[in-house]
Order: sequence, then structure tokens, then C-alpha cells
Amino acid sequence: MDVRFTATGTPLAVRYDGRVRAVAAEPLHWFSRDSWWETHPTVPVGLGNVVDIENWRVQVRLGASTSALRTFQLRRNPLSEQWLLESIAGD
Repeated sequence: MDVRFTATGTPLAVRYDGRVRAVAAEPLHWFSRDSWWETHPTVPVGLGNVVDIENWRVQVRLGASTSALRTFQLRRNPLSEQWLLESIAGD
């Protein structure tokens, strides 16, 4: 899965299952916390932020503006560049 962002850092489109879906509504952005001590027994000094998980909830649709909206919840773990699809809702 790939996420394309605007110059200001807002999701613009999501490529999932070989198809590009355009963001069709204002996305919701928040951060949650990781229990890093459960997954990383030690963290080297200066490694960076190992706590904040970035989340986006976006409503997307395929091509035509008449296609059904689907809600994707996206997550990016600390120290990762890869976006993960947490859930999909909608038809």
C-alpha cells in the first residue's frame, strides 16, 4: 500500500490492491502511543521518536465521483516509512 500526500502533508490518494483511490473528504489525523518497551527491550540513545504512532482516517473513492465511499484507517509505526492499512469500512 502506498499513500500520496499533498505538499502540506495531507493524504491525497491511496494505492491499495493495485488501484488508486482518491481522498474524497477531509481526513482525520491523530497520534497514538506505542508500548515500545514491550517490542524493543532497549532503545539506543538518539534513535528518535519510538513512541508516536501516526494515524489517518480517510474517506476514499475509485475514479468517478459517483463511486461508493470507503473509509480507510492508516497507521505508520515509529521509525517506519511504510504505511499500514489498519481497517476498511464501507461498501
